[in-house]
Amino acid sequence: MNAPVQAPPPDSTPAADGTATQKHDITARKHDITAQKHDPGAREAAPAGEGTAGAPPRLVPRAHAPRLRALDGLRLVAALMVAAYHYGGRGGEISEAWGTSPKTQFPTLHEWFAYGPLGVQIFFVISGFVICMSGWGRPLRSFFASRVSRLMPAYWVAVILVTAVFALPAVTYAAVSPSEALVNMTMLQEPLGSHRVLGVDWTLWVELRFYALFALFIVLPGANRQRIILFCACWTLAATIAQGARMPVLDLVLMPEYAPYFIGGIGLYLVHRDRRDVYAWGIVVVSWLIGQYNAVDRLWHAPNPEFFSYRSSLGIMVVVTFGFVAVAAIALGWLNWANWRWLTVAGALTYPFYLVHEHLGWVVIKLYHQTWNIPSYATLGLTVLTMLVLAWLLNKLVEEPLTPRIRKALTQRRG
Repeated sequence: MNAPVQAPPPDSTPAADGTATQKHDITARKHDITAQKHDPGAREAAPAGEGTAGAPPRLVPRAHAPRLRALDGLRLVAALMVAAYHYGGRGGEISEAWGTSPKTQFPTLHEWFAYGPLGVQIFFVISGFVICMSGWGRPLRSFFASRVSRLMPAYWVAVILVTAVFALPAVTYAAVSPSEALVNMTMLQEPLGSHRVLGVDWTLWVELRFYALFALFIVLPGANRQRIILFCACWTLAATIAQGARMPVLDLVLMPEYAPYFIGGIGLYLVHRDRRDVYAWGIVVVSWLIGQYNAVDRLWHAPNPEFFSYRSSLGIMVVVTFGFVAVAAIALGWLNWANWRWLTVAGALTYPFYLVHEHLGWVVIKLYHQTWNIPSYATLGLTVLTMLVLAWLLNKLVEEPLTPRIRKALTQRRG
């Protein structure tokens, strides 16, 4: 992907760990119980209405919190926003797939599809929430293993699949060189300056840097409320300085453009643990204020003529606010009623869908629309459905068998 659309792995960006939203390993729970004894902020408030009138809310251990299936649903919504943008909200290669510009294919909807890139900002808020939840009380080895085992299997197969499809004589889109395809397997092609096999993988590089910061400053020393609040405050200040300094090395490390969304998600997880935590709410509000500004500054008028500039500043602010409010509603338990099992399936499909939908979508759209003469709107729906089926196959045939094996191999102690 060439512009900000995270999304989607389930744990977060789409790179977030869907399983991490529901459970932790036994070791993590033991660590968390110990942390709760020493840190009142490590417990979360019971749902409103419990306890006696006028009394403070009863605090319950996080391990007994309901499964947050609404996060999976929100993750899929963000991924579909990104897909709408790639299929009908911008120009470039997608115009070749349609045969004409998406402006022609979707005379009205293309202006709405142009807001799709903001799905990534929503992904990053979700990622901040989930990574803080899954990393709390977890040893560094376990945290590292969970990230690698969650991200890499589907990613490796997606890189191989897209490379193979683009190498077919019938496919006219440019393929990367064999050397670049191989370096893409590391997920480090962005800083190395290599061409990307997957258009969306720039967001994974953003996620990796967030994981590194969180592991270094939170997981390694041990998560507690005070340390996380200090981390959020220091990162916010440092990212703001970096944004003003305009020094590439600071931008690379501190990610001022995207930091507010991760930090806001972390703050919302603190709210999930204790809804009366004033510091946590302060983190969320400041992150939202900076985040909406950054989004407007980058997306109001896209510099590349291939990216449609039909977004209003108010519309951008509304979508960013929706992301923060939706995760806040989940954090506060307002969406606990959305506990349908199909949401878990939706969350599991989000990451592989996110990986393959853009570039393979070009091929599928051209086949359906130009070769088989299927109308535009039907082609759009069928393409999304096709990519979801492919995502389901990747989840069943790749992620489910490989993720636990890789996690076990990485957590197993040797010598």
